[in-house]
Amino acid sequence: MTDTNKMGRRSFLRKAALGGSAAGVAGLAAPAVLAQAPMVLKMQTSWPASNIWQEMAQDYVTRVEAMAGGRLKIDLLPAGAVVGAFQVLDAVNDGLLDIGHDVPVYWYGKNKAASLFGTGPVFGGSATTMLNWFYEGGGKALYDELTQDIMGLDVDGYMAFPMPAQPFGWFKDPVSQVSDLDGFKYRTVGLAADLMNKLGMSVAQLPGGEIVPAMERGVIDAFEFNNPSSDRDFGAQDVAKNYILSSYHQASESFEFLFNGLTMEDMEPDLRAILIHGVEAVSTANTAKAARRYSADLAYLRDEAGVDVQRTSEEILAAQLDAWDELIPELEQDPFMKKCLDSQRAWVDQVVYYELMNSPDYTLAYEHYFPGKLNL
Repeated sequence: MTDTNKMGRRSFLRKAALGGSAAGVAGLAAPAVLAQAPMVLKMQTSWPASNIWQEMAQDYVTRVEAMAGGRLKIDLLPAGAVVGAFQVLDAVNDGLLDIGHDVPVYWYGKNKAASLFGTGPVFGGSATTMLNWFYEGGGKALYDELTQDIMGLDVDGYMAFPMPAQPFGWFKDPVSQVSDLDGFKYRTVGLAADLMNKLGMSVAQLPGGEIVPAMERGVIDAFEFNNPSSDRDFGAQDVAKNYILSSYHQASESFEFLFNGLTMEDMEPDLRAILIHGVEAVSTANTAKAARRYSADLAYLRDEAGVDVQRTSEEILAAQLDAWDELIPELEQDPFMKKCLDSQRAWVDQVVYYELMNSPDYTLAYEHYFPGKLNL
């Protein structure tokens, strides 16, 4: 379908909807007031309906509709309602969806550089560091270059909610040495898959909703998804009891909000601004919700579900960094990926120096007020 045909179809449908409303009230006696019908947008996520991330997407919808004052309505759908979890980008580009809510690594199969906007080496930066890079360090321009210029997509994307570093994952038995990982069938996504292959694992890239069934069938031996709440929602505690936190494989990720280009062009400027800046608003809301829910669900897993909560060993963390050192030169053979990595290195070098020099030892303070709780 050409851009002209897509625009014509979209405009025709909206004009028809408004025209129908006008016809319906034409016969009313004056001075009847015609209320403008809201513009309805279709939005799908990459998450199951029961997952906390679907709730976080709803938080965006709630804020946008409130700010739009009845002029916008968003029909929010879970993964699979229109397309599969890994097909959201294509659906937004093709106009099947007006808005998508996913993570860039879910379209890593189209271009490996997608992973640099969510699951890259990060060089010691946090998710907040990299979200700041997206908005203040040149990341958005590079993202647009990748999606619009290199890939030729009709999408406009924005990032929200700097996620806590992802757990190393769920294992049936404890692992503390690199040799313990050899031959494991492990679920992760994006460049983390390349990284874990270098540690001797065999990796399957699966959507979240397929993880626990794959574990039950023996398709995988271990897995990570993202956070204690999603893991609890999936029933991870029913298939493994060793939950290992802290890892460099996905130390930085944020949600991706994808907007169809024609939809945005056909939007009144103030409504377009609400959609874009609503991403910033929900980023704060999602961060606050995650702090409350993730910590509470971790306590549930530890105290009520019989899960042994651990931290990744220093040996495995060091091996992950060595694996990144081996992987980065391979990635930099691609000129665009090298440009992204150079930009990220320069940003991290600048801002994390300040962050680390300026930050007090929070572990020392926590142990001062809550002695004996940490198992480091």
